Amino acid sequence: MEKIKNLLHKYFIDAMGAMAQGLFASLLIGTIFKALGMIPHLEFLAEIGGYAQTMAGPAMAAAIAYSMKCDPLVMFSAAAVGYAANSLGGAGGPLAVFIIGIIASEIGSLVSKKTKVDIIVTPFVTIFVGGVLSIAAAPYIGKLVGYISEFIGWAALQTPFITGIIVSVVIGICLTLPISSAAICAGLVLTGSSAVQGSSEGLAIAGAAAVAGCCAQMVGFAVISFRENGFGGLLSQGIGTSMLQMPNIIRHPQIWIAPTLASAVTGPLAVCVFDLKMYGAAINSGMGTCGLLGPVGLLLGWLSPENGYNGNITILNYVGVALICFILPSLLSLLFNEILRKIGLVKDGYMKL
Repeated sequence: MEKIKNLLHKYFIDAMGAMAQGLFASLLIGTIFKALGMIPHLEFLAEIGGYAQTMAGPAMAAAIAYSMKCDPLVMFSAAAVGYAANSLGGAGGPLAVFIIGIIASEIGSLVSKKTKVDIIVTPFVTIFVGGVLSIAAAPYIGKLVGYISEFIGWAALQTPFITGIIVSVVIGICLTLPISSAAICAGLVLTGSSAVQGSSEGLAIAGAAAVAGCCAQMVGFAVISFRENGFGGLLSQGIGTSMLQMPNIIRHPQIWIAPTLASAVTGPLAVCVFDLKMYGAAINSGMGTCGLLGPVGLLLGWLSPENGYNGNITILNYVGVALICFILPSLLSLLFNEILRKIGLVKDGYMKL
């Protein structure tokens, strides 16, 4: 029993936590560079960000191998495995990297330093196992995540209130899980931009709800874990990723309640009260406050004539962006989390990074 407990901790606490850091050090920091690249005369930062984003798979897999205390050759070889798994996994890329990266690293470790030609055998075995699994299994992991996409697509066709709740909650959860909420939103084209074929007002509404849900998760976790993680945790989760909390969620699932309830409130408020619609890039719908791309996408969508937004931009819309993306997620998450603390479900240290 103790051995099983140690393995679960190794894979779902240590490895997943390291993978989240690898994701932050590549895809998410690259996203922040890309956001800074929107500033005039700083366009080169967007190019740097693109390079960092491309390395998301290798960074996640190498981080997993590092957390498992693998020998250097296994760790270096895991980078190639991560690239394959992430590329072939589509929206389920991070989940594919997590599963395949662990298996390839474990098998690579079995042969590491066991032969006199270790420099050939270890990389060969690690990359062969990871490559075969990536080709055989990663697309099916992506297909599994595709069912979530189909559900979101159905929800986008419902009334704004229903769309607001479902899309906000589900996309927000996807953002925190080791799957790509951004890829789901891009694949479903959650934008009303006329520059995108097949776009509609329903998709624009769903895109705004997705922004609300993602912001609720990121800002919510950043604020309610402030007492444990301070300003470093506030920034890394608030403009980085709430996925950093996944190891803690596995230990204490109840910490997820407050941000998720907040998203269930802010989603319908965004589309029914503040009339928010996403006319920016569809991928921004799934980014939340990562690099501030969620709210920036909303604003750029309204202010760029080529996107086809034909609504009147009012003070209510601007107030709505501030409330939905920053203020309400903070206040609501704090309120719900305080209730959970009062009844003993959440305690100090549960969200320590």
